[in-house]
Parts: sequence; C-alpha cells; structure tokens
Amino acid sequence: MAFQMKQSMKLSQQLRMTPQLQQAIKLLQLSRMELETAVRKEMEENPILEDFGEDVPGPGEQTEPRTAEPAQPTETAQQNEQDPRKQDEFEWESYVDNTYKMNQGAGGPPSEEIMNYENIISTPQTLYDHLVWQMNLHGFNDEELQIANILVSYIDDDGYIKTSLESIAQEENIAVQELEEILPFVQEFDPPGVGARDIKECLLIQAKQLQEDTHDLVYLINNHLKDLEKKNFEGIAKAMNRDLEDIIEMSRIIYDMEPKPGRAFNSQDTHYVTPDVYVYPVGEEYVVSLNEDGLPRLRISNFYKNVLKSTDSSKVTQEYIQEKLKAAVWLIKAIHQRQRTIYKVTESIVRHQREFFDKGPAFIKPMILRDIANDIGMHESTISRVTTSKYVHTPRGIFELKYFFNSGISRSNGDALASESVKLKIKEMIDKEDPKSPLSDQRIVEILKKEGIEIARRTVAKYRDVLGILPSSKRKKFF
Repeated sequence: MAFQMKQSMKLSQQLRMTPQLQQAIKLLQLSRMELETAVRKEMEENPILEDFGEDVPGPGEQTEPRTAEPAQPTETAQQNEQDPRKQDEFEWESYVDNTYKMNQGAGGPPSEEIMNYENIISTPQTLYDHLVWQMNLHGFNDEELQIANILVSYIDDDGYIKTSLESIAQEENIAVQELEEILPFVQEFDPPGVGARDIKECLLIQAKQLQEDTHDLVYLINNHLKDLEKKNFEGIAKAMNRDLEDIIEMSRIIYDMEPKPGRAFNSQDTHYVTPDVYVYPVGEEYVVSLNEDGLPRLRISNFYKNVLKSTDSSKVTQEYIQEKLKAAVWLIKAIHQRQRTIYKVTESIVRHQREFFDKGPAFIKPMILRDIANDIGMHESTISRVTTSKYVHTPRGIFELKYFFNSGISRSNGDALASESVKLKIKEMIDKEDPKSPLSDQRIVEILKKEGIEIARRTVAKYRDVLGILPSSKRKKFF
C-alpha cells in the first residue's frame, strides 16, 4: 500500500464577531440612565479608566475645544482596529497619548435653551406598544396589518408566542397559512428574537440578524443546543470538526443573546428621562448638540500608562494592564460610536422633519425607519434601537426620537398626512365641540373628508383611544 502526501487549499467563511462589535451593539440600545450605570460599573472594575470631567487645568495647560462632531480616533488606531491581523500589534502607547473626550455640541445649547428639571418627563413602555409602533411602519397592506396585529396580540411579556398557530387560526377564524406568511415579518421586529415560539427559534432569529456570516452559528444552535446548555465545548468541536477556540468564541456570542426578548419591557416602574440630544435654532438653521451632562468623560490613567512604559514592572503586571487597557479603549470607542450614531440619526430627522421644527407638531410628515436608514447608510434595526428610549430636546418640547416616525394617511389630492397630525386634528375638533352635542366618530370622519383626509371610522376610534378621549356617548354633558 502506497502513501502519498498532498497539499490542498480550502476557502471557508468563519464567524468573527469582535468584542468591540458586541459591546457597541449593547451600548447602542441602552437608555441614558442605563448607559451612565454601565459606564460607572466599568470604571469600578477597570482601574485604567478615569473620569476627568471635573479636572481643573494646571498652570499653562489648556482644555481642548468642544466640537459639534465626536472626536475621531487616530488614523493608526482605526486601521489596526479594522484589521484582525493587527489586533495584537495595536499601538497602545500611541493611542493612549491621545486623550478621548466625549463630544459636546458646539459648546452646548444657549443658556436659555438649557432644559430645566420641570421639563423632565416620565414614560412607561410596554412591549405591545413598541411592537404596534413598528407594525404600523412596516408597509403592510390592510389585510396583512390585520394578521400582524393578531400575532402581536398573542406575544406574551417574555416576547414569545406560546399559543400554537393552529389554535390562533381557529380562535381568530383565519387560515394557518396566512399566519405563517406574516410571522417571519413580525420576527424581524425589535427586540431581536421577539415572536419566537421556543428558545431555539428565539436564538436563531437573533443569530440571523447579526451582520456577520452566521452559517456555523445557526448550525450550532440547530444541532448542539443541549451541548451548549452543558457547556460541552470539546464534544461540539469534535462533532463539527472545528478548533475548540472557534467553538468557545461562537458559544460566547450565543450566551450573550437574550432568551427573553420582552424582559426589558416588563418593568412597570416609572422611568424619568433627560434628553440625549438637543436641537436648537441658530439663525435660519437648526444645530444638533449631544447632551453630555452627567456622563463620565473617560480617559486612560496616566499612572497605569507610565507603569506600562516602565521596564521595572513584572510580566504579570504588564499582561494585566494590557488586558485592562484593551477593555478601556474598546469601551471608549463603543461609547463614541453610540454617541455618533445618535448624532447622525438626529441630524437626519431634522432634515426630514424641518416643517415640524419650524411650525410645530401639526406639520410633522409621514416617515418610516427606512427613510433614515437609507439617508445615513445604516440598517433599519439599528435605527429602531437608536430611536427607542432616546430623547431629544427641541424648541417644540421633549420627544422620544421614535415619535418622528409616522405612517401616512392618504389625502384626496394624492399627498399623505402623518398619522400624528391627524391625531392632533381630531383632538382639536373634540376640544372645540359642543359638550351637549359631542362629535361622533362617524361625524369626525365626515369633517376630515371635507378637508381631503380619507380615514375609516375605526381608525378615528383607535386614535381617540390613543389620545385617551372617551367616546361621544360618555363625553356628553346634560347640564
């Protein structure tokens, strides 16, 4: 028997989700209060990080000017960060010599525009409201919207559909096939994994939404979920014929997924919010400025920087500082990326909704997530995350960023009117009605039709409920 030695080349794709990307995604979806808590927790665990927000310049020192755009990392840092082959060759000393300052918008808004505590608002959030908001902006036709609404109504507090589609079909008098056709669209909603029927489907939905090659990750969830529960990494590596390190890396990504997507919306506590960003007028234009008050301004500790450069410290000390230094830089860059994304999204909203800022809420335009996503070159799910639980202070008041996204109502002249504008019209009509003869929903439909707004009676009833206005029979006053 003859043996031959052969060489062959194999091209394959592998999942590479860097710790920086994972951290950036997590920070992006945090509210302002959650971000402050997360940063301060990291500062307690990482001695490399310092808050220099209250530092006073010494003799001869000058503070760096605040700019409207977030400061950019050095070019060398950017190139090495993007090239996985140079991760271990990162020029840490070059990077830490450049102190990072979280951006301030052109020195902040004028003093008269600074929000006072009387303007702080509170808002309870429910998973159902969040899903309905996305559903109305998804572009469904009336029949699809009705089916999507049925599915959303069966999603429990954890984000799952526990009732079988067959039971839903029987109870709602609808075909199972119709539910199966719309369910994948509902499962694309935020939070990732919502609308799943079991834990495996929940993880698969989250895996498929990652902007990476997820073939191996999907295979791992489909075929080795039990082994993942037992942390049998060696058995998985042998079965998949992969290196143990690759399996451990993929497993970490899965462990970081949310098994209960609706958990973030379960709390019924009141959340007090302050704006993440300001929009204020300067001449005939509007300037966007991030609100950095209360957020730590992070930098690398000079003490540990000097220890790292010193030749007297032990190898163990050097390795510890290197590890903490990497974590510190990744956190700083992740915060920078989050703030820059909020800034870009807000700028785009101002461009699209200029009439709102000029004339008020009655002039808000129909706008969907795709409009902003296409404008700034990001995915719709990213826009959804960055506009949820993020607030903007405007000359018209404080609004959640997702307030500016509205479905359109057709008009007889072919134009579209934002649903928010229609709600305001309905409220104004009811405010001016005769309390002894209140307007019925059908009468409101007729009045709106004369103004060229085509709207169904049930839609008027829905908007009235959203506004917290009782039906005409309960609004009538007899004396």
